[in-house]
Amino acid sequence: MVIERILIFLLALVGFSAIVGAKNIIKKVFGLNILNAAVVLLYILEGSRIGEQAPILGEGVTTIVDPVPQALMLTAIVIGVCVTALALALAVRLYKATGSLEIDTISERLRSEH
Repeated sequence: MVIERILIFLLALVGFSAIVGAKNIIKKVFGLNILNAAVVLLYILEGSRIGEQAPILGEGVTTIVDPVPQALMLTAIVIGVCVTALALALAVRLYKATGSLEIDTISERLRSEH
């Protein structure tokens, strides 16, 4: 289980570095999606540690997987899709207003208008 956590940490690190380091707004949105995927994977991994079988009770079923983290992560996925749609819509509006998706260019053009 250690290798899974390391891979999830590296995935989160890639997403975080894209959010912090990228100058393009679309790349930042992709980084946010990667970070969201890493968090979802971590919750599902940790939620599956306590059991081995699906949460369908029957004869001989003793160790079931906790369904609550999975349900919460389904909600997180839906919220992530909505945030992505909103961020991309704002990026389109910024592109129409400034003609660029680079943060430095956008800030220069917005400063020159005022």
